[in-house]
Amino acid sequence: MAQVLVRDLDDAVVERLKARAKRNGRSLEAELRLLMERESRSDMLEARRLADRIRAKLSGRAHSDSVDDVSRDRKR
Repeated sequence: MAQVLVRDLDDAVVERLKARAKRNGRSLEAELRLLMERESRSDMLEARRLADRIRAKLSGRAHSDSVDDVSRDRKR
């Protein structure tokens, strides 16, 4: 597994993270690992939610096939 080193964190940030880890019954390392795992997934979840909203807005509309347009554009 990979390792990551984060430099120059503000002391107050580290203290808040330590307090959070203690409240959750985890070590600082375990708390940071969980936070990073959640955040890395949240971007994908938000992208899926956005795609779902766009899909819902466009549902029921007729959409042309863009293959012909792309083909014509490539021949220019």
